[in-house]
Amino acid sequence: MSTALAVTCTEHILAPPDRHTPRAHVLTPPGEQSLQAALEETHALLEQHGYLVTVYPASLPTPYLHRLHTVRALLDSRRIALLPVPLPPLATGVLVRQLRQLSLCDFSPGVLGAAARLLTHYVYAGAVLGSVAKLDRVPVTVGSHARSWLPGTQFAVLASPTPELLRIGGAQESERGLTGPQFATDMTVAHGRLGSDWASRTLPARWRAGQVAQAPLPADSPAWWGTDKLTEFVAAIPDVSVLYQLVASVRRDTCHGCGLELIGDRCAFCATALPPTPPAALASAPTSPSLAPAGPVPAHAPPTHAAPVPTHAPPAPDAAPVPQSTPAASPSARPAGPPAASPSAPPSGPGGAGHHVDERPVVADPRGIRP
Repeated sequence: MSTALAVTCTEHILAPPDRHTPRAHVLTPPGEQSLQAALEETHALLEQHGYLVTVYPASLPTPYLHRLHTVRALLDSRRIALLPVPLPPLATGVLVRQLRQLSLCDFSPGVLGAAARLLTHYVYAGAVLGSVAKLDRVPVTVGSHARSWLPGTQFAVLASPTPELLRIGGAQESERGLTGPQFATDMTVAHGRLGSDWASRTLPARWRAGQVAQAPLPADSPAWWGTDKLTEFVAAIPDVSVLYQLVASVRRDTCHGCGLELIGDRCAFCATALPPTPPAALASAPTSPSLAPAGPVPAHAPPTHAAPVPTHAPPAPDAAPVPQSTPAASPSARPAGPPAASPSAPPSGPGGAGHHVDERPVVADPRGIRP
């Protein structure tokens, strides 16, 4: 059986990187479709593909969210996964595109659904804003609020994976800028009412991004960022072979609720949490395990049209899978792949000591060690 991908609006379907990448199915809002029609539509997708993974923004309107859960409950089907994504609108489309690429590989439905949570930590999403007066997604200082009223002031904001806010042209922006990925990425930029060369030229050069693609600004981006004077940007892994190895390197378990294969600590289809690892299993784990997956890469994944699979798989993250800082590469070289999180380093939230505890989903360690 195959796995179908569904989204809640057409703006989450970005241009595919190649002609082989399939499209995602676009669901119809409840105001434009009866419940009976929605049931028939979803049932047809299940009959055709077997499983359905629906990716939707965490800010989805309540009536639409109720419709998704109502359809799943009435069909009484654990073959439907509902995955809320806490990313900005443009980044949600980029994540869906990555899942569309992976849907051609030999991953089971449970692994593909759980991969959405894993890949979220490798998406760098932000925007250039003309005002942060109504921004509530990222902590904003009183000084930044005051500067929002000055004409011509622009702010560089990073929402994921670690919130950051800098004033463009300020001392912090000139010295260090936004924290960027330490692995190879391409960038997607969407311009709103604020035309910014900083997002399409300055930032890609600093982050050593590969290609920079333009995309239409999603309609819900102004509401998400609190202003329509913005330019949204996303940096993410474009290569399907790297994405495949990143997902394949994570330890797999069997869900005790529905029996599907999964990665991480919770099933994407039935939401059953994995039981904690017994202390005896933790004590018997090797002290210095290798982060690379054992054995050769399966012969049938990724698909034949994709780029050649790298010899070494990019390691998967530990409990807080945010890529760690590494020594800067030469300006002409692009980083090779996502680095591994340090096994001995405690998870650090975006603000250091005294900040709130990081509540992002925990992804299973490929070495069999769970926090």
